[in-house]
Amino acid sequence: MYFYQKELDALKKADRLRTRKIFNKNLIDLASNDYLGLSSKKKLLKKAYKIVKKDKFNSSKASPLVNGYSNIHKKFEKLLCKINNFENGICLGSGFLANIGLIESLIRKKDILFIDQEYHASGILATNLIQDKVIFFEHNDYKDLETKIKENQINNTQRVVIAIEGVYSMSGDIAPKQFNTIALKYNAILIVDEAHSSGVIGKNLLGWFDYHNIKIKPNHIKMGTLGKAYGSYGAYILASNHIVSYLENRAKALIYSTAISTFDIALAYINLQYIIKHKKKLKTKIYKFHNLVYKKLSIKTVSLILPIIIDDNKKVLQIQSNLLQKGYLIGAIRQPTVKKAILRVILKLDISKKKLKKILNYLKN
Repeated sequence: MYFYQKELDALKKADRLRTRKIFNKNLIDLASNDYLGLSSKKKLLKKAYKIVKKDKFNSSKASPLVNGYSNIHKKFEKLLCKINNFENGICLGSGFLANIGLIESLIRKKDILFIDQEYHASGILATNLIQDKVIFFEHNDYKDLETKIKENQINNTQRVVIAIEGVYSMSGDIAPKQFNTIALKYNAILIVDEAHSSGVIGKNLLGWFDYHNIKIKPNHIKMGTLGKAYGSYGAYILASNHIVSYLENRAKALIYSTAISTFDIALAYINLQYIIKHKKKLKTKIYKFHNLVYKKLSIKTVSLILPIIIDDNKKVLQIQSNLLQKGYLIGAIRQPTVKKAILRVILKLDISKKKLKKILNYLKN
């Protein structure tokens, strides 16, 4: 019996059917979120291995609240807190789990979550767990957010939580600083998903708060992932001491999940140290890539995500196929991830300027 064949046929007809693929390792990768190209640096891998090898156990074994929490986890969290100026932090198995854990646990009876309509799918899924306590505002529109806060007549017994992303994964745009102003004005908790901004933007490549030069306050929560610029796997949440303590006691995604592997944390720790040490060099290359994109395509980029709207599922797949034959791998993103099909080009820093020029010339033509 083929229980879901009709649905699969419909997806195929609409050129929306997805499958897992193993691509040729020699392709020039402009599709993954390995923004700084750290996933191919074997010297960093060896350093991480040495850290884990010294530990008695090879795996986390249990939830971080049982006995899955180790000195490796603690050391990494301390470094994150120090460089980002947060009081406390906690690591989880993935960004998906982090968003589920945050939104499901923070929004209690009478509380209201105001969330950007283009927030990551994990956060949108989490809103189904709190249902009538959710209000969506227009993408990156802080004026619409404030209007909706006023319309809902927030009283002193209600907590207000605002959820935005530092850099949005498909459009590559940055959330305006005014979201912080509004959060402070209405005494709201501000969640910033920094999955695509940490390691990519800001004076110190620390992300959204760093980019806007925002002083960290008790109402700020920074969530980031380790599987993108940090070249590993997993996620972290940075916040005040009392919010982290609350998550330890209420966030089901944390309480009922095995702690993130010690190796993933060790690798992220080594990679983060690399970013801190080489931030000047990394920033210089990021700016060079931004200038090159503007020169070739007249597009101003602020992150390392270059979206090109095609609005045709069949055509976007054909362009991707043509580029594969030329040795380039780029993303062909279709619904429901985006409203209109796009080519998602990642300006990865391990790509040479010469090769990036070639792909930009092709896209221009």
